Amino acid sequence: MTLHTRLHQLVDQIATIIVGKRPQIEDSLACLLAGGHLLIEDVPGVGKTTLAHALAVSLGLRFSRVQFTADLMPSDLVGVSVYERGKESFVFHPGPVFAQVLLADEINRAGPKTQSALLEAMEEHQVSVEGETRALPAPFFVIATQNPSDQLGTYPLPESQLDRFLMCITLGYPDRASERALLSGRDRREAIHELHAVMSPSDLQAAQQAVLAVHASEPLLDYLQALIAATRDGSWFVEGLSPRAGISLLRAAKAHALLDARDYVAPDDLQAVLPQTVAHRLLPVAGAGRGRREQVRAMIDAIALP
Repeated sequence: MTLHTRLHQLVDQIATIIVGKRPQIEDSLACLLAGGHLLIEDVPGVGKTTLAHALAVSLGLRFSRVQFTADLMPSDLVGVSVYERGKESFVFHPGPVFAQVLLADEINRAGPKTQSALLEAMEEHQVSVEGETRALPAPFFVIATQNPSDQLGTYPLPESQLDRFLMCITLGYPDRASERALLSGRDRREAIHELHAVMSPSDLQAAQQAVLAVHASEPLLDYLQALIAATRDGSWFVEGLSPRAGISLLRAAKAHALLDARDYVAPDDLQAVLPQTVAHRLLPVAGAGRGRREQVRAMIDAIALP
């Protein structure tokens, strides 16, 4: 069975749980294939947690969920050493961060100190506890959910942490047909327990290596640099994309191409992933009259194709 066939089956299986949201499922998978972390921003109850769980089960990955609250401490996330009398020594008890898929649910309900505890884990795939560095499992994928910032009891994520997320997506409300399927069918969280692993962790790591091998031509890189330069010229956004964001954008585009069974990146791939990959990193200039994603799409329309 080819890699593309496995990936197609993976999306099909998750689509039986998250009904009517195939583009968002593909974005989530592209983010994972590109080796990044995913932020899902939406109102409660639209399937954010269910999507994360279904993705982990379908990939055969160890799943852990942490409900972020105002009183959550960093040690609740990374773990703590406890003295055990029988061993006459301190024994480290790992926290939920030691999983292959970590769901940080409602991440912006925790205080900044706990939010920042994720930074090292997300960037370095390791944590430092009591002066000792401990490696996290591979692969390691953080899916964080975030409530709209105007809801009570939320703390805005700092720019440094937003930049650690390769993609930010929104699920939105289901269409009428999809909602009818949800209303008339069985509970989707119960259905997750009947899912099977379509790919193994080693298959996933092979797919991530395949993403790195996807070819990006010189004209494609010219187009990518034109898009990055447009974010920096001051006419669209207050501050432009960093070099790290540009590298992340290219990786996401390569993952999108792989999902389309191609070994090269096309301009369509860049355009498809650009809003999800860069909008959360950019602030439109004053008077733009558009939201972040709408401003990114308007910029895409204004940049000539190679």
